[in-house]
Amino acid sequence: MNALKKSALLGLTISAVALSGCLGGDSSNDVDTRTEQQKRIDTGYFVVDEEQLAFTALSADVPAYANTSRWTGVLNGAGYRVEVPENWNGQLVMWAHGFRGEGPELTADSPPMRQYLLDNGYAWAASTYSTNYYDVRAGVEDTNALALAFNDIAARNGRTLAQPSKYYIAGASMGGHVAGAAIEAETEQTANNFVPYAGANPMCGVMGDTELFDYFTAYSLSLFEVAGVGADSFPVQDSDAKLAAAREALWTNYAGNKNANGLTSPLGFQFFAILQNLSGGPRPIYPLSFGSFQDLLQGFAGSDGTITGILKDSVVDTTNITYRFQTVRGQPLSAAEQAFNATIVQAQAVPGANGLREDGLRWIPKVNGELYADIPVVTAHTLGDLFVPIRMQQIYRERMESNGFGDNLVQRAVRAPGHCDFSIAEWTSTFDAMIQWEQDGVKPDGDDLLDPVAMSDADFGCEYTQNGFPQTTVRALMPACSTPE
Repeated sequence: MNALKKSALLGLTISAVALSGCLGGDSSNDVDTRTEQQKRIDTGYFVVDEEQLAFTALSADVPAYANTSRWTGVLNGAGYRVEVPENWNGQLVMWAHGFRGEGPELTADSPPMRQYLLDNGYAWAASTYSTNYYDVRAGVEDTNALALAFNDIAARNGRTLAQPSKYYIAGASMGGHVAGAAIEAETEQTANNFVPYAGANPMCGVMGDTELFDYFTAYSLSLFEVAGVGADSFPVQDSDAKLAAAREALWTNYAGNKNANGLTSPLGFQFFAILQNLSGGPRPIYPLSFGSFQDLLQGFAGSDGTITGILKDSVVDTTNITYRFQTVRGQPLSAAEQAFNATIVQAQAVPGANGLREDGLRWIPKVNGELYADIPVVTAHTLGDLFVPIRMQQIYRERMESNGFGDNLVQRAVRAPGHCDFSIAEWTSTFDAMIQWEQDGVKPDGDDLLDPVAMSDADFGCEYTQNGFPQTTVRALMPACSTPE
């Protein structure tokens, strides 16, 4: 999801067939059943920034890239980039970008491992999607539509290519959600555009789909409860006043120091422990990241659960969340924790708010952990990320295991403080691990994200952390591993 703005959230898309207008004819009694996002689509709010589609040169003077084909254009309201090396290996990688905010301009990314792809003969393509906001439905449909149009685009640009022998998908943040949803059995059954991907590489992804928004809500509800200004109901009507009170109660000087060492004791450290457990449990790097995400997370405190108008009704549900500040997952709650969980207000989803649809994918596509086929999935996540926390990966592991696909998933932790805060080497090696697994049949190693003892070890994440551009300065502040990386 790239840099999020204060109230940033989910969006949706659909083909023109799926877009619905007002019910009935001209009667003033007709009810407009469209979501706010659908209204934005219908009024032509989103536009492709075609100038931004232009490629940045990649060592154009090197012979290996001299005859690479590069095409840009617009397909069904979504811009695209397509790049095909001269020595194309016949395989196509789809890249799914992260959150783009709430503005109208649609823009594209190139994959961070672009040079690896070209060096190894892969073609790749990336869509702007036809909407912004957190619109995963648009991301899946438009990415798949672009993959299916690959040969036509090539032919229009004077290059005749065979149908790709294999398709792969990779993505970051919201794009990780796109990649995860694209390989689901439910997507195969319900999408307007489906692509049979041979493997997937969701990076720093929202692998718990709508549970990310449960996490955002649990953050603010627990913040208020610890500060003694607990909410009476959800949505919280006086969130600004409660935020001000919580900042006063839990921090010595919130404006001057949001970090862990700026917390007051004991209330501040109780909340510190709650957020640690909500986001994935005790682990290295979390203490260093705590302050960096406070403004961002507090920006969701006034949300109503419709994901900024992607849904008509609230999808947020905290009834299955357990708040811990003295124990960790798997342990019995302490008496104080039991009292806290019994007192705090719960958000409950409106039944059917994100239900199955007859016109394609759900408004917010699910990542059920039920793959459409026996394919490899390799993910990576930074330990310090509190925007899309590593808890999303734990949820994905739990879902894959419960559906019998646990052996199809390898997950890796990286010791970095930010969201999608990977070095180029980490982007590349994670993708390469998936490719080697799919093509050679050798399953790569990974980390056990469901083992709280392993995760709390001071060296957790050292195995797959590869420091280097562009995070060298920031990484230098991270606690050193006791063993060589």
